[in-house]
Amino acid sequence: MADEPHSVGEILDTIEALACDRDRVTVGDVVEALGSRGFGPLLIVMPLIDISPVGSIPGLPTAMAAIIMLVAVQMALGRRHLWLPGFVRRRSIASSTARKAVGKTRRLATFMDRFFHGRLPILTSGPFVRVAALGVIALACAVPPLELLPLATTAPMLAIAAFGLAITVRDGALMIVATLLAAMAIAVGVGLWTGQA
Repeated sequence: MADEPHSVGEILDTIEALACDRDRVTVGDVVEALGSRGFGPLLIVMPLIDISPVGSIPGLPTAMAAIIMLVAVQMALGRRHLWLPGFVRRRSIASSTARKAVGKTRRLATFMDRFFHGRLPILTSGPFVRVAALGVIALACAVPPLELLPLATTAPMLAIAAFGLAITVRDGALMIVATLLAAMAIAVGVGLWTGQA
């Protein structure tokens, strides 16, 4: 099991290395590579896949949301080690697709690593993480219905990625921003559905 990554660039490097080493990359491969305590990194990886062009595959945003929910529930319960059922761990994408997703998100990763780092770290531990997990669960629940609308899952997925990044790099200021993004994502979701009604 690898040491946990502490930047988005390191997370992408890990996934790219997996993709170069095999034909398909499974969720289990990613979990093992990121470390069993890699709650934050997984909350970055799944939304980034959804936000990339790969996320336009029908059903993929909902699948990502289901995995995110499993991760967030365990965070909310205070588990120290991540557990995923076998059928989730065996979910996979082609290595070429994984490399494409990594390539498309490199610029965003560089931006995030440059500007987000350990400010107000107290807000990224203990009860604050559990509160963040509840927010992630709510956002993940919003993804399946929003998948019916073009690009609508981007808003909740960005908020989830912000929570994951805040936890990974221990940036409490970003945790505050993620909370604001979550509120905005919910407002956007409600607005989109109201407009479609």
